[in-house]
Amino acid sequence: MSQHNFMTLQFASKSPNESFARVAVAAFLAQMDPTLDELTEIKTVVSEAVTNAIIHGYENQEGVITISCSFEHSLVTIEVRDEGRGISDVETARQPLYTSKPELERSGMGFTIMESFMDSLEVESAEGKGTVIRLTKLLKTASVEH
Repeated sequence: MSQHNFMTLQFASKSPNESFARVAVAAFLAQMDPTLDELTEIKTVVSEAVTNAIIHGYENQEGVITISCSFEHSLVTIEVRDEGRGISDVETARQPLYTSKPELERSGMGFTIMESFMDSLEVESAEGKGTVIRLTKLLKTASVEH
C-alpha cells in the first residue's frame, strides 16, 4: 500500500481555531508515529503560521484559513493559506525580531521559529491577495503501516 496521505482543513480566522488547527494536524500526522519532539515542533509551527494569518493576514477580521497537510513516506508537507492583506516585503518580514505590529508586543520571531523547526520554509505573498506558507520536514523515525 502507498505511503502517501493528505488532508485539507478550512476554518474561520478566529483565535480559538489556532489550537484546533494545531491538534488537527498533530492527529493526522500521528499515524506516522513521529517522536514527541517532532510532533511538538510541528504543532508549534502550525500555531505560528495560523496566528500570523489571523493577526497579520486578516488583522483580526473574519476570513478563511486553509491548511493542507500531506506526507510521502517520511516527508511531511504543510501549507497554511490565507486570502488576507498579504505581505508587502517577504524578505523583511522573515528577519528575526521584525514585526509589523509592535503595539501588540509581538516578538517578530514567527518565521524564525518556523525555519528552525522545519527543513524548509517557502513564503508566497501578494498584497491584497494573501499569503501561502509552505513547510516541509523529514521525520527521522516515521513508520507508516497504512
